[in-house]
Amino acid sequence: MKIKEVLDKTIQFFKDKKLESARLEAEWLIGAGLGLDRIQLYLKFDQPLKEDELTKLREMVKRRISGEPLAYIIGSRGFYGLEFQVTKDVLIPRPETETLVEKALDYSNKIETDEIHIADLGSGSGCIGLTMAKKDSRVKVKLVDISSEALKVARLNAEKLNVQEQCEFIESDAANFLNQTNLQFDLILANPPYIDFTDLHVEENVKKFEPELALFAEGGTSLLKKWSTAAPLRLKNKSLLMMEMGFDQGPQMKNHFEELKSFAKVEVLKDLSGHERVILGEKNG
Repeated sequence: MKIKEVLDKTIQFFKDKKLESARLEAEWLIGAGLGLDRIQLYLKFDQPLKEDELTKLREMVKRRISGEPLAYIIGSRGFYGLEFQVTKDVLIPRPETETLVEKALDYSNKIETDEIHIADLGSGSGCIGLTMAKKDSRVKVKLVDISSEALKVARLNAEKLNVQEQCEFIESDAANFLNQTNLQFDLILANPPYIDFTDLHVEENVKKFEPELALFAEGGTSLLKKWSTAAPLRLKNKSLLMMEMGFDQGPQMKNHFEELKSFAKVEVLKDLSGHERVILGEKNG
C-alpha cells in the first residue's frame, strides 16, 4: 500500500469512529509513525510502505481508537508555539494553560533586571517554566515536581529547547519546597492538580490515560490553597503568583487569595473559551 491509500483509509476510519479533526489527526499520526512532517507526507503520497511500517501504523491507529490521546501516541504536543515531548508520566499541555504563560510574559517583560527568577510548581513536562525561559533569556527557573519521571521529561524538553543552562530541576512536593527554601522569586507559577476525586465531569479518557497524581486533589482546591498559602514568603517585594484552576473555582480562590492579605491586587483571568482559569496575586512591596 502507498502512503496516500493508508492516509485516506485512516481518515475515513476516524470519521466513522466520530473522531473530531479526523483528517488532521490522521496526518499527524501517520506522519509521526513514518518520521515525516505533514508537508513531507503529501510530497511522498506515492511511496509504498513496508510491512513493518504498516504494522506500526495499524498499532498506532488501534491505540487512538481505544481513546488514548494522540499526544501520547506520537510523543509530543505543541504549546505556545513550541513542541514538548510528553509521556504518560506528565499531563498533556493544554491551550488554556497558555493564558497563564501569556500573562506571565507580559509581567516579566516589564521587569528591568538582568535576571528574572521563576518557580514552576508541579512543572510536569515543563511547558510553563521552559516556555518562559525560551521566550526570555534572562529567566532562571526552578522546575519543581514530586515525580522523578516527570522531571526526566522536563529535562529532555529543556535540552531540546536549548534552555537547560537556565534551569534547575527539583524533586519535591511543592509546598515543602516553598517552606524549606530561602530563595526569593519574581514569579511563582503553577498548574497544580485541581480536580476533585468525585468530579463527574472529567472525561473518561483523561482519567484512564493521564497521571492521577497531576489531576486530582482533595475537594479540588486543597493543593491550590496549600501552595498559595506557602508562596508569599518566597515572593520578592514586587512579584507575581499565578495558578491555573478549575473553571468553577474562581470565587473560592479569589476569596482565599484576599484572605492571605499578601497581595495588593487579586484577579481572576479567563481563558480563550471564556472560562475563569487563572488566579493571580500581585505583590507590590
